[in-house]
Amino acid sequence: MNRFVLNETSYHGAGAISAIADEIKARGFKKAFVASDPDLIKFGVSKKVTDILDNANIAYEMFSDIKPNPTIENVQAGVAAFKACGADCIVAIGGGSSMDTAKAIGIIVANPEFSDVKSLEGVAPTKNPAVPIIAVPTTAGTAAEVTINYVITDAELNRKMVCVDVHDIPVVAVVDPEMMSTMPKGLTAATGMDALTHAIEGYITKGAWELSDMFHLKAIEIISRSLRGAVANTKEGREEMALGQYIAGMGFSNVGLGIVHSMAHPLGALYDTPHGVANAIILPVVMEYNAPATGEKYRDIAAAMGVKGTENMTVEEYRKAAIDAVRQLSKDVGIPADLKDIVKREDLDFLAESAYADACRPGNPRDTSVAEIKALYESML
Repeated sequence: MNRFVLNETSYHGAGAISAIADEIKARGFKKAFVASDPDLIKFGVSKKVTDILDNANIAYEMFSDIKPNPTIENVQAGVAAFKACGADCIVAIGGGSSMDTAKAIGIIVANPEFSDVKSLEGVAPTKNPAVPIIAVPTTAGTAAEVTINYVITDAELNRKMVCVDVHDIPVVAVVDPEMMSTMPKGLTAATGMDALTHAIEGYITKGAWELSDMFHLKAIEIISRSLRGAVANTKEGREEMALGQYIAGMGFSNVGLGIVHSMAHPLGALYDTPHGVANAIILPVVMEYNAPATGEKYRDIAAAMGVKGTENMTVEEYRKAAIDAVRQLSKDVGIPADLKDIVKREDLDFLAESAYADACRPGNPRDTSVAEIKALYESML
């Protein structure tokens, strides 16, 4: 038996944020808890949404104690702030950090027995749906607005906790490319490569099946043709990336990922490495490692990325073509080629052990070990 969980409602396209006020009123909410990071508030991005709330006379409280890799402390501060302000819904504005923080807050408010946050790691046995969340992404990458996953950093142990819970999915996703238009090139590239990683890992993960394959192949196609344009800030590139990353999220949220994400998570926890950058560097290396366990799927990936003549290629040729296409896209959008400026050799054992313990690792198509993961890290130095 396979399960598929998606938002109750989603809005897509330029101007989609205009639907937020109607959704809040239609659902009978009286006050919103707006979770957004300080930079988005500083540069007026969050104001695009709060102006809509103001014009509709909807009360709200702003919460911005959110770090790029949100911590247990950020979540606990948010829970306290939510309880103090008397809100009955959450509007999350931002990338994965804002939406992940909002999910954890919403889950704990509805399930206070998990207030330590650490007990939410993995598949937590929560009983109640989170406080209703309306998610408004400002990056085209994490797809947190449509997933049942969120990631919180345990700063004390220098590790990221992957939490999987059907109760945390936002009830409404508002995917408006105009909310993403101010993303700088570097962030656009990193989040876009994160989305591509979601699509490729989701396509080859052990849990993949026909329904998820449909989403992942389409996402690979859209992201591959539009990411360069999005980095150049073209209207078409932004619009297509907003859709492509969401479609990837529809898939991987329901079937899992693999060791690209397992290896990227410790880099974010230990060095604060941007998640998309870590994924982009690791992805082609792990694709090479995983190739023997992927059947003919790399032929499909290569074709979706625009490689011609895949139907006439040998197994070795189309696998190499898929990996080369990923490397070229990453290079074209300015992602570093290796980890030598990020990883310290003395941390390799810790990184490998953390990656092996990560919740994404069991979904990898090829079974692995701590030693093999360490060797993969070493190969990128």
